[in-house]
Amino acid sequence: MSIKKIILLVLAIISIAGAIIGYKFYNKIYATNVIKNTTVSIPVNATFSEVQQLIKPFLNNSESFEWVAQQKNYPNKIKAGRYPIKKGMNNNDLINLLRSGKQAPIKLTFNNQDTLEKLAGRVSEQIEADSTQILAAITDNEFLSKNKLTKANVLGIFIPNSYQFYWNTTAEAFRDKMLKEYHRFWNEERLAKAKKLNLTKEEVTILASIVQKETSKVSERSTVAGLYLNRYRDNWALQADPTVIFALKQKHGQNFEVKRVLNADLLIESPYNTYQNVGLPPAPISMPDISSIDAVLNPKKHEYYYMCASVTNFGTHEFAKTSEQHARNAAKYRRWISKQGINR
Repeated sequence: MSIKKIILLVLAIISIAGAIIGYKFYNKIYATNVIKNTTVSIPVNATFSEVQQLIKPFLNNSESFEWVAQQKNYPNKIKAGRYPIKKGMNNNDLINLLRSGKQAPIKLTFNNQDTLEKLAGRVSEQIEADSTQILAAITDNEFLSKNKLTKANVLGIFIPNSYQFYWNTTAEAFRDKMLKEYHRFWNEERLAKAKKLNLTKEEVTILASIVQKETSKVSERSTVAGLYLNRYRDNWALQADPTVIFALKQKHGQNFEVKRVLNADLLIESPYNTYQNVGLPPAPISMPDISSIDAVLNPKKHEYYYMCASVTNFGTHEFAKTSEQHARNAAKYRRWISKQGINR
């Protein structure tokens, strides 16, 4: 074989080898590697090894992911967050996404939570911060003092709804955003309605918390709110059973179950006992939702001063204008509840 042919053969072999190597590199970078749609949550201060373990179950080839990551210096540029990755993505697109920090926001939701502990637990299920961190941020003395709040009334700044957050939001950032949302909720229209009732927004929240606990039927809340406002306006004791139950739980613990309020319970010494104290309790007894707050701001006008759970239309109440009417309704309810064998 002539020297010329040998040179051409060597060049051909080199070209083929180069093409094979180039194809392998190209595949590592651009070949499909993500095998399913999913979301990967990368914690703050995560190591590259930890990221690999999180993402490995969703890759066809984890070694190629590691190689491309090293080439793009991703191990030194890890950004925490919650990232949606799509089936069919290649390593280049995947690592560019993770390096960018462009995570997808989450819709954080919470409904009525009786205590700060329950709120912290519910929120911690949806963001990276744990319940201990969230509770500590909410009850931080500096935060409370700066915003003229207390551990007793800070629950009132959390309005049950859906909010947009990033998964790796810190406990402090969550708390601060919720305070902003609270101020945004109390717009000029709502503040004007509260002023017309001679109530502050804090007092509206307290009364709404009682309405919230008194009835789960949204359509009934404006009637209940009107009743309590009638009593409040005329300087009557509100005589709201939920406030007594709240006082009992404060004394005996949150797990203390009260299915029936006894006459002896009405004598409990507590600033929250609205049978023994005229006016509003010092702080909310629950987290009222928007319907309860707006029920107080838009109360139904009527002459009711008394209410009792209905035994014919369960979940609703019998309303009365006079103590005589109420006595008949209350007697009917006591007979029914005794018949059910409910003594506490």
